[in-house]
Amino acid sequence: MSRHGKRELPRRVRLSVVGAVAPVVVTVVASSVLLVPPTPAGAHSSSTPTTASGLAPVGPGETTVTYCDDGGVAETLDVYEPNPLPSTRVPVIVYVHGGGWVQGDSAISSGSLVGQLARTIEARGWVFVSIDYRLAPRFRWPAQIDDAACAVRFLRAASSALHIDPGAVGAIGDSAGGQIVSLLALDPRGADADADAGANAGQSSGVQAVVDLYGPADLTTPDWAHAPLIQVYAPEVFGTTLGPGSAGTPAAHVLVTASPITYVAEDAPAFLVVQGEEDSVVPPDQSAELVTRLRDAGDSATLVLVHHAQHGLLPVAGGPVTPGISTLAVEAAAFLVQHLRPKSPHPSRR
Repeated sequence: MSRHGKRELPRRVRLSVVGAVAPVVVTVVASSVLLVPPTPAGAHSSSTPTTASGLAPVGPGETTVTYCDDGGVAETLDVYEPNPLPSTRVPVIVYVHGGGWVQGDSAISSGSLVGQLARTIEARGWVFVSIDYRLAPRFRWPAQIDDAACAVRFLRAASSALHIDPGAVGAIGDSAGGQIVSLLALDPRGADADADAGANAGQSSGVQAVVDLYGPADLTTPDWAHAPLIQVYAPEVFGTTLGPGSAGTPAAHVLVTASPITYVAEDAPAFLVVQGEEDSVVPPDQSAELVTRLRDAGDSATLVLVHHAQHGLLPVAGGPVTPGISTLAVEAAAFLVQHLRPKSPHPSRR
């Protein structure tokens, strides 16, 4: 089907999650991954992705842009610009989808938390971006974080054509996407690390504020013994199951370097962490520990525990999801507005 409609999972994904956990996978995917992009008033979608080289200014609505071609795969992102176009550089919010690092795409649904946030961001006159990235098992970690970093560098390099302020980049991610955006904020991938990064080298891949929706924070803890679903495909991503492992081994090193909690330090970007209390895919203690460590380091971090919510903020028995999805979207938007005040309001060069 068209990318503007719901699609079946690729066959390799369906085969990788068959078995006793399959019904749970279908439920989580249906709520968090197989999503339909919003179509703003006056929207258009380019039939051919635009490349970074010689990028022309884009207009209001949706435009698909190629931002990176690591591993011989052209990765794209969807740019949603407000109508009318901003007359100054404005903040940009980058969405990184979930799906256990093995599935999902940049499509979002208008009724989801992310979809509602996107509409709010556009109504404010800011830019919203949703990225695709390489997936396991074809591409193992760290391909996923490398692509996300490449996307942010691209946005800074193309800031004039995209009407964005390169000093005001926020990020939101759900599940695996939450882990990825947390790494963008905490992992020291600044000018030094990005100098040899390839495409748009020298641009920073850091972000100034993060909304982490139930993302894994520490891949090395024993908590994962109680989360069997994610263990089904963790070896496809990291080459090992999640947990303590054997200290000093290559597998253990991969999990340590892929854990946002490893990089918590003073002067980290502001975090808003949203976590379902009944999450059986990503243990809720992950979010609580990340926020505690950020606060202990003197950083700004807020944890919102969602009552009666499973992974993906899906409802469970016992009462309504509280706070509700719309309330959470409003809170996320207010958080981003608070921490992403435009820093370089020079005129657009359209």
